[in-house]
Order: sequence, then C-alpha cells, then structure tokens
Amino acid sequence: MTKARKTQIVVVGGGAGGLELATRLGAQFGRAQFDIILVEKNRTHIWKPLLHEVAAGSLDANLDEVGYRSHGHTWGYRFFYGAMEGVDLVSRHVLIAPIADEDGREIMGRHRIRYDYLVLAVGSVSNDFGTKGVAEHCIFLDSRLQADRFRTKLLNHCLRVSRTLQADPAADAVVRVDIVGGGATGVELAAELYNSAAELRHYGLEVFDESRLKVALIEAGPRILPALPDDLAKAAHEELEALGVRVITGEQVVEATSEGMLTKSGELIRADLRVWAAGVKGPDILANLGLETTRSNQLVVKPTLQTTADDRVFAIGDCAYFVPEGEKRPVPPRAQAAHQMAAVAFHNIRAMIKGKPLKDFVYRDHGSLVSLSHFSTVGSLMGNLIGGRMAIEGRLARFVYVSLYRMHLIAIHGWFKGLALILVGHVNQIIRPRLKLH
Repeated sequence: MTKARKTQIVVVGGGAGGLELATRLGAQFGRAQFDIILVEKNRTHIWKPLLHEVAAGSLDANLDEVGYRSHGHTWGYRFFYGAMEGVDLVSRHVLIAPIADEDGREIMGRHRIRYDYLVLAVGSVSNDFGTKGVAEHCIFLDSRLQADRFRTKLLNHCLRVSRTLQADPAADAVVRVDIVGGGATGVELAAELYNSAAELRHYGLEVFDESRLKVALIEAGPRILPALPDDLAKAAHEELEALGVRVITGEQVVEATSEGMLTKSGELIRADLRVWAAGVKGPDILANLGLETTRSNQLVVKPTLQTTADDRVFAIGDCAYFVPEGEKRPVPPRAQAAHQMAAVAFHNIRAMIKGKPLKDFVYRDHGSLVSLSHFSTVGSLMGNLIGGRMAIEGRLARFVYVSLYRMHLIAIHGWFKGLALILVGHVNQIIRPRLKLH
C-alpha cells in the first residue's frame, strides 16, 4: 500500500511573522496529513525590536530567546536549520545552502526541500546605500550575533576608559559612538546606551559613568523619527539631548572610516564604535529567485500576499512589498505589519487547501512607539483605526510599548505559557543583574 504524500507547507524565516505563521499552521494542521517546515539560519528566535537592548547589554537574550526545535515539537511543525540559497519554482523546491561547523567542515551538503505552499518571511537587512566604508567599519543590528558583537566591543571600550581613569583621573578618556539613522532603532539604541553606562559603576567600573559616553546620532533627513508627528519627534529630540546625545539632522554621511563618520559638509565625527541604522532592504538572495522584486529587493505581492509571479508562493513581513489601494506608500516594515500579514497568510493558505476564496490583506496602522529606555517613551496610537492619531507619552506609552512584546509572546506560546513567561520576566527584572556583561 502506497503511503499518501503529505502536503508540505514551508515557511522560510523565523522572525516575528514567520514564527507566528509556523505556530498557527502547526497548531491547525498538525502532523497527520500535513508537514509544516520552518527553515531558519539561526537556532533561536528573539524579537527583533529588542536587539538594541541586547546590544546595550540591558537585555540578556538568553532569557528571552526561543529555541526553534523545542518550540516546533510543541506546536506541530518541523524546524530545519539552514539558509535558503534559491527556489526552484518549476519543481517547487527550496534550495538550502551547505552547512559547515566552526572549523569549516561540512555538516550537511546542499539540500532541497519540497513544498506545496511556500511562505517567504526572511525579514530585512540594513541598507548602506552603497556608502563607502560602511561594510568594513560599521556594525549593523540585524541579528542577535551582531548585537552581541556590538555589546562585546562596547564593554571592551568602557573597560579601557575605566582603566585609563584609574591611572589618571584627569585624563580626557571617553567612549565615542556614532549612530547613523534617526529612525526607531537609532533613537532607541542611543537612549539605551546611556541607561547602560549609568549602571556600569555598579558592576566593577566605579570610575565610569554616563558622562564618559559620547553618542552622536546622525540623520540625513530634516528631523529624527519621521514616522511620528512633529511634536513627538521634537520631544524625543530634546530628551536625547538632555541625556547627552549629540543629535545631528540634515547631514548625510558619505563615508565611514576607522576613525568615524565623514559627512557631506566635510566634518569627521570621530567614534570608537560606528553603528549603521539608516535604512532597510530585502536580503540580496530575493533578487535571484525569479520573482518580482523592487529596487530594494523586496518581493512584490498581490493583495492576497501571494507573489505576483507564483500563486503558491507568499511573502510576509519586511521582505514583502505591498501598496494598499488608495495609498501612495507601501506597508512599513514593522512588527505589527508582520503580525497582521501572518494572520492573513494563514487564512489564505487554509482557504487554498479547502478550495475557498482568499481574502485581501488590509493593513491596520495601530501607530508607532519609540522607547527611550526607562527615561521616556513617545508615540502615536490608533493610526487609521480612528482616522487620525492620538499622541501619547510617558507611562502610558511605555505600557503600550511593552504590551506589543507581550502580544508576540502570547502569539507564539499561547495564553497559558505566554502569561507565565510575562510573569517570569517581571521576576527576572528583580533578581537578575540589570546588565549582561559577558
């Protein structure tokens, strides 16, 4: 008796959208007649909006990360560790690059995974716009690995300054950090760095404090946080300057060097650490899949989130390009968009399997929030839900900001475990060190 072939649904990318979708599909279809496969190049998941806290050392990612393999076992999907290097649209296979260990020895050769339905949720990467020297001299914050690398370098520089001051208290020793990009990532990182610097004195660096940190935030546009109303962006600007951040607007970086950032006006803004957070694009691999893409490598999708070239291939999250009807701009690359797209992709894949009509994706803008560490939080709520925006600041904004992550936890763990993890998080804030120093 021939064993019936299972319907395979492959999700590539375990970020916010991809993991939520794989969780929903696994819970819905299980393992009887369907095979749900999540392909991801990392072994663990961490919510990308938290990476600036990981980089500053104020969040221990080991406590918040999710292991894909155990999570998949719980929710009914299979985890495949590997990086996509192509898609065969004719035979319907995802091509997986060879995997090697730290010594370069091959663990697994090039591999092919069959699919009946494919969802590409590979997220985005930093866009340096071809700026000279950025790839060589700047750190991006696209992954846990990059955030850990920044934190290690930051701690080394802080320790060096501390030792210098112990030998010579009058020495002009500081740690300089340049951050290019005045969007949410750049602004949140700048504030979080001052929070961490203020805590270092309690962890062995008695002569080091926030006065020894010099952060420059460089934005090419006329103001920081263009997604927020003018008054909130102004409030954030003033809060950053009060912390000690040098906020530079209307200045374009034309080159990154080992000494700092060179601007179009000719100024060299010196720095020990240089972070590029000025823009995002789709991973380069997306341009070579045979699917329609934009200049920034995003996959163009129809209202149903199916790619324009193949109805069995969906794209969600930051890597998807979709302009809602009547709008001039595409759906922004935000976690809330990925969450909403995951829900629609789940509905439409299920509808295709059952032969039912698909529904169009309608983006609900719930607003934008930016956290300035524990110092402040600013943002706007509701967005197009009420035909306008409601500006919020302070404790209410901070509560809503934290709630976004809590919603993500519930989406990938369910209500019982999600609420338990939220409770554990509160306990960890009390019993765990405030900084991760290793």
